Amino acid sequence: MSKTALQEGQMIISLPESCLLTTNTVIRSSLGPYMKKWKPPPSPLLALCTFLISERHAGGQSLWKSYLDILPKSYTCPVCLEPDVVDLLPQPLKAKAEEQRADVQDFFASSRAFFSTLQPLFVEPVDGIFSYSAFLWAWCTVNTRAVYLRSTRQECLSAEPDTCALAPYLDLLNHSPHVQVKAAFNEKTGCYEIRTASRCRKHEQVFICYGPYDNQRLLLEYGFVSVCNPHACVPVPGETLVKYLPAADKQAHKKMSILKDRGFTENLTFGWDGPSWRLFTALKLLCLEAEKFMSWKKVLLGEVISDTNEKTSLGMAQRICSDFIEETQAVLRKVSDLKEGKTLPTHQLSLVEALRMEELRILQASAEIVSSSRARCP
Repeated sequence: MSKTALQEGQMIISLPESCLLTTNTVIRSSLGPYMKKWKPPPSPLLALCTFLISERHAGGQSLWKSYLDILPKSYTCPVCLEPDVVDLLPQPLKAKAEEQRADVQDFFASSRAFFSTLQPLFVEPVDGIFSYSAFLWAWCTVNTRAVYLRSTRQECLSAEPDTCALAPYLDLLNHSPHVQVKAAFNEKTGCYEIRTASRCRKHEQVFICYGPYDNQRLLLEYGFVSVCNPHACVPVPGETLVKYLPAADKQAHKKMSILKDRGFTENLTFGWDGPSWRLFTALKLLCLEAEKFMSWKKVLLGEVISDTNEKTSLGMAQRICSDFIEETQAVLRKVSDLKEGKTLPTHQLSLVEALRMEELRILQASAEIVSSSRARCP
């Protein structure tokens, strides 16, 4: 909460470099000699994760206890969700969540040999200290809370970019898509600084913006959904488009091939203002009549080919939107039933529910816009 009114350009927080938890912090700790000896060199991310697990195990003996005490005990990123809950996510997000889980599991498996070398530092067996659950907690802590800070490469670490720093206190600032801030390390002052680019009234919660992210990205990277997010959208997987083409369309394969070659099967979305330009352009190409097929380059440049093509494309957009609405409503009914059955964690189901409800509102807004546009077509 701000104790005073904040004006544009005003400093929200300035955190000295000595307060930041970086790979320098790790190398200077008792873990340093073990990091330097291990081959191949550990990554900067592994260094930070190892330090967090070690310091949390140290409890009251850790110099970082005050910071560790305010960190979440668990996280709600998809990598932490029950597999049955992940199955309820929209397909593009589900695929990314499963990839994320596999990556983290592989990362842990490849790090266990390094963890075993740390046994001289602990009385208890390291397998119990550096467990998968502890590793997952540390990975999520870095992934959801780190700020961008480019560091000089440590010789004892791998060549992967060393750009993450944990910023105690600063990372308590929550996200809002409706504010703008400037955040960066100030070389002159030696501090990580955040300045507001929008006003904040006295006694209001102070927000920062993690980036102009849609809700699927926010859930994947940070474990939450932002209601009334202006950047929110509903992705349409490119491979789903072909099933909306008439079976008799002999050019269907050629049309999909053109879209794929020119990148028009990616980043297709429904938003608060209807189908995105990319989605509608892809639909216009798919709806080209046989005699107009040679005009496909003009379509990709945004030209109107014919009233018939415009109307047919809007009709296809409406069908896709309608199917997405139906599917979203079915998942919401399933989530409601599962919450009553109490077989899965309620807070995880509520997260899926929040995402799906927001996407339902977007799809309904898109459907109205498409319907109005069709009505205006000659």
